[in-house]
Amino acid sequence: MCRTDKIAKSSQNWSGIGISRSPICAVRQYEMVFGWFKSEQRKRRRKVRLDRKHLEARARRFLKNYLNADEAQKPHFYRAVEEASRQCQPAELGLPPPELEDAQIAELTSGAALKMVLAREERGAPEKDDRIADFVTDACATVGIAYHRAAGAYTMDKEMQELGTAAVHLLTMATSYMRTHIE
Repeated sequence: MCRTDKIAKSSQNWSGIGISRSPICAVRQYEMVFGWFKSEQRKRRRKVRLDRKHLEARARRFLKNYLNADEAQKPHFYRAVEEASRQCQPAELGLPPPELEDAQIAELTSGAALKMVLAREERGAPEKDDRIADFVTDACATVGIAYHRAAGAYTMDKEMQELGTAAVHLLTMATSYMRTHIE
């Protein structure tokens, strides 16, 4: 058996399991897989940039105000965060949750929170001293950060990951508080 026959025979054995005979195809597959990975990294970096620009300062302010609040004021924070979270849920937006995975629901919820923050900032520009509007907008920003943390958007950014963890904790406490005080 000559060398080319051996190569042809050995490549026939591999073709059944999806390994290409051509080095060019292997390079294309490599580029396709890692190109996808790079595009996912770009998307994630873009999300983090948008969150830093539109949500980070508001979420930090909301969390700091919560930490400085006394026990009588904290229920207001819980109600605001819980209501913002409820309004941003995909079920409230008309999407069927059973067809979505948890990460997709978290992404959609975070995106809805970002849209709410942007819309509220656009509407509230003339009224600079409206504390209630700022409070609600900050609660929406906190929800956006919390759900992006839950979706894994901050895996490459430790600072945003820590902020997201704090936002998730506040959202969890708010949900727990609202459930115990409604029943």
